Amino acid sequence: MGRKRKGRDISGWLVVDKPAGMTSTSVVNKVRWAFNAKKAGHAGTLDPDATGVLAVALGEATKTVPYITDALKAYTFTVRLGQATNTDDAEGEIIAQSESRPSDEEIKAALGQFVGDIMQVPPKFSAVKIDGERAYKLARDGEDVELAARPLWVEELLMIEREDDDHVTLEMTCGKGGYVRSIARDLGAALGCYGHVRELRRIWSGPFDASEGLSIEKIDEMAKQPELDTHLRPLEEGLADLPEVKATPEGTVRLRNGNPGMVLAHDIEYGEECWASYEGEAVAVGIFKAGELHPSRVFVKSEDL
Repeated sequence: MGRKRKGRDISGWLVVDKPAGMTSTSVVNKVRWAFNAKKAGHAGTLDPDATGVLAVALGEATKTVPYITDALKAYTFTVRLGQATNTDDAEGEIIAQSESRPSDEEIKAALGQFVGDIMQVPPKFSAVKIDGERAYKLARDGEDVELAARPLWVEELLMIEREDDDHVTLEMTCGKGGYVRSIARDLGAALGCYGHVRELRRIWSGPFDASEGLSIEKIDEMAKQPELDTHLRPLEEGLADLPEVKATPEGTVRLRNGNPGMVLAHDIEYGEECWASYEGEAVAVGIFKAGELHPSRVFVKSEDL
């Protein structure tokens, strides 16, 4: 038998306003410790120097992580014009410079090529795997890393502020897998002046907003206390982008056992992914077929935890 994981069976989402200088994994470990939770995970890595929304799932809510990871996210970021770095952010070494500086109008005109379905090459210092190795590890070892371009949906990219000739602040709304550092790098290239990210903040991720996030200091202050539990949001919030159907009492029993169960649905198409609830609590996620939900993920009833 495997070792039983220690900690509380507690489920839900905690929105953290991640500080600069802390890894996403460190934030998750801090939250797990503060709640004394058995299980925790996050929905979408932030670079150590980035700040803003890091949504941390506890317990059964970890089963909804993919739906937040796939949701739209928004970032504000400041691009340092005139310099390229090997990491595409301010932490790296400057590898190219230019005295050229674009006008506001030139910047706004260039943003259009980064909206819609685009192809993006991740930064060489990123967690993308190459033959089983992380790209950043290979880059740190001095290897010439070649990364393939990958698709990205960018819903919106706006110029927010021009602080001075050397800096421009942008706001981007995009789908899964976007690298803001790549946008800064490629925008600088398109403008003929180079560029890298100086500051980056994720302002919202799916249903979670930075204004609602707890600081690490607050989490430390309330750690292991009942007050902290009041900041936990229901796991159902992680399913906000999926349509909801209502399970019948009999259907609920079948779904909780991993079998197809009868649901009441309106405007749901055959083969569509959705989630079933019973008396306000998530029962399962699955595919709707002819009046039944065929479950792919089943949630343990809260009182059974």
